[in-house]
Amino acid sequence: MNFVPKGIIPAMVTPLDKRGKVNERVLRQFIDYLIDGGSHGIFVLGTTGEFYGLSMEERKTVLEISVEQTRGRVPVYAGTGAITTREVIRLTRHAEEAKVDAVSVLTPMFVTPTQKELINHFRAVAESTSLPVVLYNNPPKTGVNLAAATVQTLADIPNIVGIKDSSGDFTLSGEYIRLTRDKDFHVLLGRDTLIHAGLCHGGTGSIAACANVAPRIVADIYDKYVAGDIKGSLEAQFRLAPLRIAFSLGTFPAVIKEGLALLGIDAGPCIGPVGPMTDEERAQLRKILVEMGLLVE
Repeated sequence: MNFVPKGIIPAMVTPLDKRGKVNERVLRQFIDYLIDGGSHGIFVLGTTGEFYGLSMEERKTVLEISVEQTRGRVPVYAGTGAITTREVIRLTRHAEEAKVDAVSVLTPMFVTPTQKELINHFRAVAESTSLPVVLYNNPPKTGVNLAAATVQTLADIPNIVGIKDSSGDFTLSGEYIRLTRDKDFHVLLGRDTLIHAGLCHGGTGSIAACANVAPRIVADIYDKYVAGDIKGSLEAQFRLAPLRIAFSLGTFPAVIKEGLALLGIDAGPCIGPVGPMTDEERAQLRKILVEMGLLVE
């Protein structure tokens, strides 16, 4: 396929209103905010987007609004992860109907398939759609890890074009890159502290949660690198690090939504049981945003 997943792609939060419903007005404004901030794509209905807490109708609504609001300015990636193969195929077909540019498929969760079963799973999904497919490895959340040899095999399927690796294991990320470097396959880092390292190693960018709050800083890591400003790229990575490390202040993705609230973007609450941060945690987050130059005291 000609589609190349690259650049900085925010793993978007899903803005909700006080009743927990999708907030269309904020969603549209937020997409513009991310694109204006230099993002090279948007990724909806991922882990950060709380896909697991949204109904099928809500997911379809988010897809349709996102494609309409983006208006072709950047690619729209849609998360279609689920536990069973048939459910992933159903969600992928909905994403295709919504005219997204690519889908990202998380490994199954709760069940623990073998590597052979994972190959069969992703092959079946890829064969069900004409869309580019980006694999998504996030073992800290799912308990399932895509082995490097498995990804090497899956990279031979024509419309499986890349992987988002949120393992945080850079040896694994490096093996994904090494074993697929002669294929039409691309590795995106999903751990925001490793974006610069991934680019140096041959990766093509990142699907980054921190890009919700600091899109320009994250985009600078990529833009400066491809422009040959390696030092500037590394400095942007160092500037970003405290925000990613601050994720431990709350239950994911509370820190991102609360960070947006501090910036004046009302992304609403997280889906229960995830609750708000404490006043003390929020004060620590505010201090980090001030030190990053994102907030003025």
